Parts: sequence; structure tokens; C-alpha cells
Amino acid sequence: MAQRPPSAAVLVLHGGRETGTEPPPPGLLNLPGTRMRPFVRAVGRAARASGGNVLVTPVRYGHRGWNGDRADPFHDAVAALDALREEAGDDLPVVLLGHSMGARAALRAAGHPLVRGVVGLAPWCPPGDPVTQLADRDIVLVHSDRDRMTSPQATQSLTARARRAGARTCMVTVRGGDHAMIRRASAWHRLTTGLVTGLLGSGSLPGPVGEALALPPTAEATEGTLDLDLDLGLDLGPDPGRFGAGTRA
Repeated sequence: MAQRPPSAAVLVLHGGRETGTEPPPPGLLNLPGTRMRPFVRAVGRAARASGGNVLVTPVRYGHRGWNGDRADPFHDAVAALDALREEAGDDLPVVLLGHSMGARAALRAAGHPLVRGVVGLAPWCPPGDPVTQLADRDIVLVHSDRDRMTSPQATQSLTARARRAGARTCMVTVRGGDHAMIRRASAWHRLTTGLVTGLLGSGSLPGPVGEALALPPTAEATEGTLDLDLDLGLDLGPDPGRFGAGTRA
């Protein structure tokens, strides 16, 4: 029996290098891809619990790096979105979940007609990157204050620029975290799961995040920036990324 098309989808984009034309290594040797597996598990479990037929799947990269103007992972993301559109039609709601370089690719691909929103983790946000494609999208970017690989200040700047361009944006700061999301891993997994399911409509966004997304374009950058501990009061129960498997709910 043919599997029915998904009712919604989450495409997961892992990190990579600034430059690297070789393909990513296979399986667990692809460390950036391996790090995103707990997020795939956690989001998949939450989607199953909501009763929806939600596809949660990684995007396959042809190359390890961004590679300047080639922007290779951006094109990989668009190809994955086009394939979903071919399978499930024009009305499939999609949330893009990206880490580091993958978050940059997700933001660049957010103008695709299927995309409802983006959750970017420790995103790579160069100052000159475009934001007009983010209009009418929900964009939530999460960054550690101790990240030494990508800049939380650049993330806050992009959040404000995107809001002025017509996006609904929010930034969440994870104090004491790190770029690889190893420190405070459970907090990263739980927060991300809530954000993704909330943007898809299969769960509820944390109240302060919804309020930040509703800010007007003229709001100051700091108005849309939340502190995970002070503003969200995340309840740290069992880590949703540790157990379970499966990618389609």
C-alpha cells in the first residue's frame, strides 16, 4: 500500500563549513548531521503525539561547505522543498530547522512557497545576507551567549532587519550554552521541539515567543530578544531527544 503524503513537514539542515566542495562523510562520521539526530527524534515524537502525519527528515547535502556565491546548501534545501511540493502539493506547511550553516540555508530558502517558518539554532548570519525573502514568515532564532563560532550579535541584527522587512521574528538566548549545543543539550532539544511544533500549529508556542512574533516592524531589536531562563522558564523534564526513533509521525 502506498504511503499517504504528509500533512506537514519539517526539513532539518545540519551545519557545515564555510568552504568545502567535497561531499559530507557518511553516517555517524558526519558529525554535524549526527548532532541533529536528537532533534529529529524529539520533533518526530512530538509530532506523533499530536496525531498528525508529519514528515521530519534531514536534507541531504551535496557538499560540506557553503562555498561563497554558490551557496550549495541553499540549493539543496530548495531541491528538497521542490520534491515535497511534487509529492504533497502546494498547500503542505513546512518548517525549516537548521543549525549554523544549515540555519543560514534555511533562512535563504524561506521564500519558498511551502515554508511557513524557520527555527535557526546558533545561526550563521553574515551582515550582508538578504532578508526580503523572510516577509510573512515566522522566524525564531536561538543562540548561546557563549557561542564562539557564530555571532549572537549578528543574529540579533538579522532578527531586527527581518522584522523591518515584514517577517515575524524572535530571538531566544540560551545562557551558558555553546555552538554545538552540547552544554544544556536538554534545554536545546525541548525548546526547539516546542518552537517547531508551535510554528507548525501542532503545538502551542511559549507565550512570550508568540508575543515577540507579534511585535510591529518598528520594534527595537532588544524587544524581540528573550532569555530562555528569565522569560520562558523552560521546564526541564526528560530530554526528548535521547530516546525513541522514527521520522514520520
